[in-house]
Amino acid sequence: MKDAIRVILFEDNPKFSESLELYFDGSNTIYMAACFPNAIEALTLIRQHRPDVVLMDIEMPGISGIEAMQQIKKSEPDTKILIQTAFQDDHKIFAAMCAGASGYVLKSAGLEATENAIYDVHAGGGYFSPAIASKVITFFQNNVVTSQVEYVELTPTEKKVLQCMADGLSYKMIEDRLNKNYHAVHFHIKNIYKKLHVNSMTEAVVKALKNHLI
Repeated sequence: MKDAIRVILFEDNPKFSESLELYFDGSNTIYMAACFPNAIEALTLIRQHRPDVVLMDIEMPGISGIEAMQQIKKSEPDTKILIQTAFQDDHKIFAAMCAGASGYVLKSAGLEATENAIYDVHAGGGYFSPAIASKVITFFQNNVVTSQVEYVELTPTEKKVLQCMADGLSYKMIEDRLNKNYHAVHFHIKNIYKKLHVNSMTEAVVKALKNHLI
């Protein structure tokens, strides 16, 4: 498991935790290092296990996943946290984003979606289930204050990749839609981030919408 992505899970539903452990059992690419029923000692446990990605539920006894994430990000800002929950409430989605979530995947999307989300977040991207991505885009379209439009020159391929990001596609889905490999997609996304002066998919989509790039 030396090269596998180390994941720890904070989840109070034992059946769901067990299903995740079984799903990743024997995987050569993702290693479920530990599971915990609450996030009360999340910061201590993260320092102990040093995961590559943290899977975090929202509603748990003691403190919520969002509260735990705020504590973690304050002391360990580079920690990659993927929210995995059944909730689609707007306020929970944006509270999670503001707290520093690297992605938001719905439990109803299935375990394969969780797997793809882990890969994307570990690679430095962001992952949002399509239903969540559409809420994010709608929110920013309705709430971002119009400011002076910046001139940004993107290549045709970069515009296609950016449109895929706006559609809520993961790295893997972008690869499939554009018939490109992971390295090519990662290269274009890095260039997009550099040109737009952003650090995440969400920021890139917001800026693209504001500047009418897509």
